[in-house]
Amino acid sequence: MRWRMLALLFAARAALGLQFQIMASVGDDLAAVYGLSHAEIGTLIGLFMAPGLFLAMPAGFTGRWASDRTLAALGLAALTFGGILSGTADSTWIIGAGRIVAGAGFLFANLYFTKMVTDWFSGREIATAMSVLVMSWPLGIAIGQIGHEWLAASMGWRVPFLVSSAYCAAMMLGVLMLYRPIEETAGTGAPAPAGQRTTVRRLSRTEWRLVLTAGIAWAVFNAGYVIYLSHGPLMLQQLGTTAFGAAAVISVASWLMIFSGALCGHIADRTGRRSLILSICMAGAVLSLLMLTVPGAGLAGSLLFGLVGMAPAGVIMALAGEAMRTEVRALGMGIFFTVYYAVMTVAPPIAGRLFDQTGTAVAPIILAAALFAAVVPASMIFRHIRADREPGTAQAAQPAPKVHRRK
Repeated sequence: MRWRMLALLFAARAALGLQFQIMASVGDDLAAVYGLSHAEIGTLIGLFMAPGLFLAMPAGFTGRWASDRTLAALGLAALTFGGILSGTADSTWIIGAGRIVAGAGFLFANLYFTKMVTDWFSGREIATAMSVLVMSWPLGIAIGQIGHEWLAASMGWRVPFLVSSAYCAAMMLGVLMLYRPIEETAGTGAPAPAGQRTTVRRLSRTEWRLVLTAGIAWAVFNAGYVIYLSHGPLMLQQLGTTAFGAAAVISVASWLMIFSGALCGHIADRTGRRSLILSICMAGAVLSLLMLTVPGAGLAGSLLFGLVGMAPAGVIMALAGEAMRTEVRALGMGIFFTVYYAVMTVAPPIAGRLFDQTGTAVAPIILAAALFAAVVPASMIFRHIRADREPGTAQAAQPAPKVHRRK
């Protein structure tokens, strides 16, 4: 059952990457139509993450009054409406408003998809499950890198927004109709009351430190990836590649990481050498980004980035599950994603400003490399805190209680 639920959530979460990628794909079209700078395009990209700064904590608390399924579907509904708003806009501020609405939906869907998978897999193959889940994001982005470019070139910049919104709406219905929480398979035949299902208690001091550190690791990792997506094509274009060719080369990494991520999570679960795996992969990420600045090395850099650099995404995300007890998981996820959104909101505009000031994508690419390098010390600090944590914090290595179906 848990693998079927993971497959459903994987398909639904791909909608988040598909919707997010639109702005990077149609940025040049919007710049031509509205005269926007790269810093302003970066701001529109960052607006997608801005609601998380204010809503992540409240989103964690809402689990007291509504089910995870309902809140995840609500997020997909907001993604649908926000995409329609941006796709039908006649001014940049309405496009920005649509991105904010979609970003609020992204927050709810992302937070509760993560919690739902953690609930199903806590203590058993959690790194593998998280790796599969988070790879839905690059899948949606990879489809968007090619599909959005083609749709925008063929039918105009508005169409990618509307097509993505249609997929978000379909996934909303799928989650509402097909998802079953773990409580419904525990023998009661019905879900527990919402207040019991997501009990909100206080995090311990150690849990706070663990969640914040895990959030930093996940945030800088994703910020580096977003800069790669938005400025990697520009780097290749400056080296002589066509716009469509650059998008295709950069998208190779997103396709590869779908498979390398799942494999990396499985290896981490089997060997337990998560810190070593993470250090090797982040070294590969830094090297691959620097290769993008070398003429003729773009494809090799993208291959290395997808096979090695982005492979430990699920290993990093699994830190959130290790950081807190089950009863504070929704609240803890709110804190985790607050840190994530804070970094993700400011990183794209900074990268865009660096591009505007230098006139080259080299500076943003170096910034992305530095962000990937920062994952390693953040992970090491997390492991140090966890080794000395106070009693009462859940052990991620403990097997979860077995769930028996009622015959």
